Amino acid sequence: MSAIVAAHGPFDEKLGIRMLDRMRHRGPDGRGTRAVGPSWLGTDHLAITDPESATPPIAARDAAVWIVGDGEVYNHRNIRDSLGNERFSTGSDLEAALQLYVEEGVDAFERLWGAFALVAAGEDGRFVAARDVFGIAPLYWARRGDTTVFASEMKAFDEDWREYVEPFPPGYVWSPQDGLVSGPEMPGTSTVLLKARGADEEPPAWVFDAVRETLIRAVEDCLDSEKPIGVLLSGGVDSSIIAAIAARVARERGVQLPSFSVGLEGSRDLLAAKKVADHVGTVHHELVYTPEQAIELVPTIIGELESFDPKLVHSAVPHHLVTKLASEQVDVVLAGEGADELFAGYSFYGHHTRGEALQDALVETLEGLHVSGLQRVDRIAGAHGVEPRLPFLDMDVVELAMALPPEWKLVTEDRPAKWLLRRAFDGWLPEEVLWRRKEQFGEGTGMNDVLNEHFEAAIAPTPLSEEALVEAAPELDPPLRTAEELAYYRMLQEALPGINAQRTIGRSPLE
Repeated sequence: MSAIVAAHGPFDEKLGIRMLDRMRHRGPDGRGTRAVGPSWLGTDHLAITDPESATPPIAARDAAVWIVGDGEVYNHRNIRDSLGNERFSTGSDLEAALQLYVEEGVDAFERLWGAFALVAAGEDGRFVAARDVFGIAPLYWARRGDTTVFASEMKAFDEDWREYVEPFPPGYVWSPQDGLVSGPEMPGTSTVLLKARGADEEPPAWVFDAVRETLIRAVEDCLDSEKPIGVLLSGGVDSSIIAAIAARVARERGVQLPSFSVGLEGSRDLLAAKKVADHVGTVHHELVYTPEQAIELVPTIIGELESFDPKLVHSAVPHHLVTKLASEQVDVVLAGEGADELFAGYSFYGHHTRGEALQDALVETLEGLHVSGLQRVDRIAGAHGVEPRLPFLDMDVVELAMALPPEWKLVTEDRPAKWLLRRAFDGWLPEEVLWRRKEQFGEGTGMNDVLNEHFEAAIAPTPLSEEALVEAAPELDPPLRTAEELAYYRMLQEALPGINAQRTIGRSPLE
């Protein structure tokens, strides 16, 4: 987790410093800036990998090229081994990405595996920006005249730049010479495994073994940290599986993992999370909050979140509180984001009766994650200077899950949502948690009802007409849909004046 600002073309360093100042929360461990030829690089960084010797911008030995980045390149050790360790000065994953770029040019970014947003610049004029295929690490850009500016969050940009801001597309690389170049294909868009299997056939045992072992390896990789690490435990099946794996791995390494949960008094999430923590053996921490505290937090959270989407806001309130709780003890947190998109956990997937249609819906949701669930995870973690890690979005896990016959993910009378994932971890969790009905984070914590009722009433004593909602934000398509959404939209306008919401902000469908 870091804040990055970069520019190619004429650029005032004072603007870069102002932009970094607005994102200081993302990088509490220090600031570095550098003018590089016709470019400028700046970062406030959170030091996780090799925190003692690696202070970005990082230079490539024997090459006048520097790099800044956000997130983590998980295969950086493999890159070092392939290039030769003698060419490296630090243990930083950023240096591994930079040396690969020096060696292979823009093709290097297809070999990177992880959650990253990277910008490199050289004294010879070369410049490149890249983002991971899922958009786990945030990146925005704005182009005006001869200058292109990049930043981790929209709030970084001065108001006169904000009308030009848009998300940098996940999986792409940009350079001034070649423009935008697409990277790896989104997993799941090509053929699937086991086509000969019928939809009603039982998957072979090795499928469950593969799902389980691949996710275990992903969690092991995510536990690679030189800073304290914990797990956000909502009480749902996804975070509970991650907690069960991580607790077992930590125990094998002689460590007891901390877990963190929040909720209203008596909420289902709190009760389930405590049951899981006791079962898997984490050191559990929980926070009980009131509806009044949650409502009071909403304007602050919308500024952190950079969205007015009600579903994101509902889940961002407890996420803010649990991340703040975790930040008092750890610098890195594991979370369960991504499982619903891989194994068809959301209720709207249940409308599908054909595997092909479900597969298309899963791919579409994965492609939009960077402006929905991943945005919530990143912004809220960043607001508290914590790095989130998401084992379900490890590339090996995604490729395996999206290669399985989608018919196995259809909801039927005998197969509830995510039954395949649940079966893979039979015996790892209490039965009542492993087979618990899917609830959104905001639903299980009680936020959906609390916030909806309050902000619907705060805007109008009677429901607003469709005409009134259109008039309130005529630039939006689709128009605002509820009084609650209008309330959040107004808060966003106050927090981020000048932002083009139509171009920058994703919106969940109403169910």
